Amino acid sequence: MYKALIVDDERAIHIAVKKQGNWQEFNIDEPDSAWNGAEALEKMQKSKIDIVFVDMNMPVMNGSDFLKEASEKFPQTKFIVISGYDDFRYAKSALQANALDYLLKPVSKNELNNVISRAVQLLDEKAAFQAGQSGKISDTSLTPQTLPPAIKAYIDSHFSENITLELLAATFFFTKEYLSRLFKRRYSCGIYDYVLQVRMENAKLLLQDKNLQIQQIAYQTGYKDSNYFSKAFKTFYGISPTEYRLSL
Repeated sequence: MYKALIVDDERAIHIAVKKQGNWQEFNIDEPDSAWNGAEALEKMQKSKIDIVFVDMNMPVMNGSDFLKEASEKFPQTKFIVISGYDDFRYAKSALQANALDYLLKPVSKNELNNVISRAVQLLDEKAAFQAGQSGKISDTSLTPQTLPPAIKAYIDSHFSENITLELLAATFFFTKEYLSRLFKRRYSCGIYDYVLQVRMENAKLLLQDKNLQIQQIAYQTGYKDSNYFSKAFKTFYGISPTEYRLSL
């Protein structure tokens, strides 16, 4: 479950945001509360906060100062401004802190849940990317939203290995049919098609180094047989690896 924090000195805003957010749907615990930026920083130091809703005009520490410090200390957190001030200075400070959005009070339920959805999607993709790169996959942390980017990240990091649907099914704890369907729905191409694309793009880069032999490039892009690699490259690009290298 993700954790959220509302930072505002108005109790009515805490009540409204908590009431309007579809927290269960987005796999988020009911948000905690802080009444100024200084209190929010203390809470963020004690426990991991994934999403922060922050006002700009508050006592003790205002939103601008909070965002500047919090975004530096907690770069993975998604910040969403909910302010009563349509002020360029506030908006500029929010942008400088990479805030996800700047919403004006009173915020509508639809507007609030749209930005929450965006924040959760970014968090899901980041978690999936890190899991895919490391290969440390947990069957309890994967969802239909996080699976495709996790598979993509795994392929990006392991394209030189023998990637099969059976291997991916064992790695991600789902059937190969299910993984294939989700991946194609998300990226409009099959898993094997994407593996081939990544290998060919990397082959092009490696061919620019004329000290590398074709056999070495084949091995580094997942092919044990250089002849098979050359055929795959020509089928994909319309010219052989040697012809491509000569054209550079």
